[in-house]
Amino acid sequence: MTTGQRHIAHLHLHAALSEAQYDDIIELMSGVTPHVQAIPPNAVQLDLTSALRYFDLSPYDLVQMAKLRLKALYNIDSSAGLASNRMLAVMAADASAPGDTTWVPTGQVTDWLYPRPVTALPGIGRATAETLSRYGLHTIGQIIDMPPVTLQRLLGAGPARLLAERARGHDPRPVTPLEPAAHLIADLVLERDCLDPAQHHRAVLGLADQIGQRLRGESQITKRLTLTVRYADRSSTTRTRALLEPTNHSPALAATALGLLNALGLQRARVRAFAIRADGLLPANGAYRQLSLDPSDTRARAVEAAADRARRRFGPEAVRPATLGRQPALSENHAQEGGPRCAAQ
Repeated sequence: MTTGQRHIAHLHLHAALSEAQYDDIIELMSGVTPHVQAIPPNAVQLDLTSALRYFDLSPYDLVQMAKLRLKALYNIDSSAGLASNRMLAVMAADASAPGDTTWVPTGQVTDWLYPRPVTALPGIGRATAETLSRYGLHTIGQIIDMPPVTLQRLLGAGPARLLAERARGHDPRPVTPLEPAAHLIADLVLERDCLDPAQHHRAVLGLADQIGQRLRGESQITKRLTLTVRYADRSSTTRTRALLEPTNHSPALAATALGLLNALGLQRARVRAFAIRADGLLPANGAYRQLSLDPSDTRARAVEAAADRARRRFGPEAVRPATLGRQPALSENHAQEGGPRCAAQ
């Protein structure tokens, strides 16, 4: 492998995937390389460069391993393209029959591109294709051979320069994994105004539990929580509190959230909605945790982990805190603002 040379794979997944299934596949591909970019709804790109030495495989064999994992674990067939950049990898995948892999080695890029139709290049819209066709330009090779000045007269300076770069197989874009969420929000909108402090308590407890589940599912922790209460007259109150230590442990989140609620003194308030926001998210594996000599804390975390496994297997309603046995009526709000929003339960 040439020093500094990138190896990018683009996989077309020949299956109709749910959002949860697609997330599972992204996680599976992260076991091949940490550089995974989601291309919804049914494609994924991998930068294999750093993984080659770890697996001691050729780029082609590493792609075959990724495809084999997809087939073995999810029964999903895929076609793949392998090249030195993202654009070429996509074009190679488009040229691959289901189940096949097309590899375009760096030294053969021009020969591979030359006979292909110019419409195979990404970003070539109908208007551009018709303009090129009127002048007898149908293949990428014809674009490569055309003097830059002539191409500029046909398309304009900017589009001509971009087309010439793509025709020569140039694409500097890196494979970019999804950024971690800036924050998480769980909200609950009641069907009617609520005066009952016990229902207020259950609502906030349920939202804190949702935040904890989502944080643990994404291997993150939070530094602080913000509680927003919206009233019947459409006014609202917002309070923020830092956690004693960054955590994703639901009881700790619930204690902080309930502390914020109690501080508001809502004994006779007509409440219409609650929202909890978790900020200052950090990777869970890089966080410290205050040591505790209390064995009940260890047991509580073990029970929490078991409950999470049960929910992943049997659904989100499989395990719930006992205090959430009766929930106030609600409607779900899935709007997102800066990060994933947990659906109210």
